[in-house]
Amino acid sequence: MDRDEELLLAVLNSAPVVDGRPTDDLDDASGPELAQRWGGVGTEDELERLRTARDALQAVVRSGAPAAVAELTGLVARTVRTPRVTGEGVAWELSAPEPDRLAVEAVLAWSAVNARFPGRLRACANHECNLFLLDRSRPGTAKWCSMATCGNRMKARAHASRSRG
Repeated sequence: MDRDEELLLAVLNSAPVVDGRPTDDLDDASGPELAQRWGGVGTEDELERLRTARDALQAVVRSGAPAAVAELTGLVARTVRTPRVTGEGVAWELSAPEPDRLAVEAVLAWSAVNARFPGRLRACANHECNLFLLDRSRPGTAKWCSMATCGNRMKARAHASRSRG
């Protein structure tokens, strides 16, 4: 997995359902740690923008929600990418206000992942789950964030439902 994929999934999956209750990893002590792991500083302003990006990205991935697209547009509005030519090629340098930078990187990661894997980024098919997956299977039919948890749980429910009649 490359950095874009890892960053995007870390942000999208930062609001898991644990023991049947929604949680938010950006609201507790792990929020600054997550931001710092990806090159941020973990300030409240940065985490607020990251939450905004996460919520909008989740809505766009689930349904393409126009309001969420507008939210993402607002997040990247003050961003500039400048080319820098090196002996190895062209490198694009990101310039964004510091509290916005990590959220902007997450939005750019989403765009890059969508370009490389069209239609492969999706929400887990278990509606009780709040996680996302990047389907790397050959046929492109993966549905679960984890076959061991959500996949097994949903297949067991389907089997029980069929058995009851």
